[in-house]
Amino acid sequence: MNKLPNASKDLADFQKNAAEVAGILNALANERRLMILCQLVEYGEATVGSLVDAVGISQSALSQHLSRLREEGIVTFRKESQTVWYRIADSRIEQLFATLHDLFCRTRKAGVKSRRVRHA
Repeated sequence: MNKLPNASKDLADFQKNAAEVAGILNALANERRLMILCQLVEYGEATVGSLVDAVGISQSALSQHLSRLREEGIVTFRKESQTVWYRIADSRIEQLFATLHDLFCRTRKAGVKSRRVRHA
């Protein structure tokens, strides 16, 4: 693993934000919420109906996931008449998903296996 330049200063800065980071990562630690955010990153904005179709869950379940993401400040919404549009509220989430896409979504090179670790 690469060492970070100014690691001790960066670590002190990170410690100040650790609770926020933990809250965001906790909210992201759900496959459905990850898929919701992938859709929002890809399309910029999406309606509840389009997210239901794309993610393949009920509107009730989607609403619960969106509520959690709103609580953490990850998504925001706007109303246009009867339609509710959701979008990413924090540009850091878009940067994070760009990295996740690079690491997990691109076609893997031949011979490279996933290193998924399961904890008991």
